[in-house]
Amino acid sequence: MSFIEPSVVRSRSGRTFLLRELDLTDAAMAVAVQAVGRRAYAVEADLIGFSEIPALRETLQELRAEPLRWAGALTDDGQLAAFVAWQHLAPGDDIDVHRMCVDPAWFRQGLASELVAHLLTEWMPSGDVLVSTGADNLPAVALYERLGFSRVGTSEPAPGLRMAEFRLKR
Repeated sequence: MSFIEPSVVRSRSGRTFLLRELDLTDAAMAVAVQAVGRRAYAVEADLIGFSEIPALRETLQELRAEPLRWAGALTDDGQLAAFVAWQHLAPGDDIDVHRMCVDPAWFRQGLASELVAHLLTEWMPSGDVLVSTGADNLPAVALYERLGFSRVGTSEPAPGLRMAEFRLKR
């Protein structure tokens, strides 16, 4: 099933992580993705002042049904520390990054930067890339700006929820 070549990277603390495709048909991996996502989105909910982020209420079945490709950063003992999920936009090579989550236990290790950089250069090296995040999630906004994304707008998909929208033109 693998469509991306696994890569070994070092975090800012020097710890080794394996970046590889995630298979959400594997029940244990799906549970790990859901758990990391919920912990990460709980932090984002606090940052942006909006507790109704859909991923916080999503069932495991709903998560697994998403038409996304998944890749993650795993510790040397197989613990999921972070993941990114995306899908292609028709027509063409453009992609939409739906999720970028780091377990709070692994914040500030550079894992989000590594995953997005690998997505852009190794796994999906062509086409424009779209992503959105809570407008008040300043760490995520800084990440996308540092990686060359341009802010193209702000939307309010629900009352009290402001989303910053980014595009990377390639």
